[in-house]
Amino acid sequence: MSEGKKRRVHTAEFKAKVGLEAVRGVKTVTEIAQEYGVHPVLVGQWKKEILENAGALFDVKRGPKPVDESSPEDKLYSEIGKLKMQVDWLKKKLGE
Repeated sequence: MSEGKKRRVHTAEFKAKVGLEAVRGVKTVTEIAQEYGVHPVLVGQWKKEILENAGALFDVKRGPKPVDESSPEDKLYSEIGKLKMQVDWLKKKLGE
């Protein structure tokens, strides 16, 4: 048996670099593919992926994240208050 060509796995950084070069449009897809040693179809796919997902880069809101204002202590105090109310109600019902 003869070994066939093994598929190469390209990193995300490599794909982004090649795809961005294709988006710039300075060189043709074929020229870029020859330069980086990949098939032109891959360059086209990576370019398309960049263009379709570019908007997602701006979905993330910048700035401080919202802070949960209730601390664990506040939750415990709230629970204690509810339990006290239940105890008081039960005492009233039992006539103590």
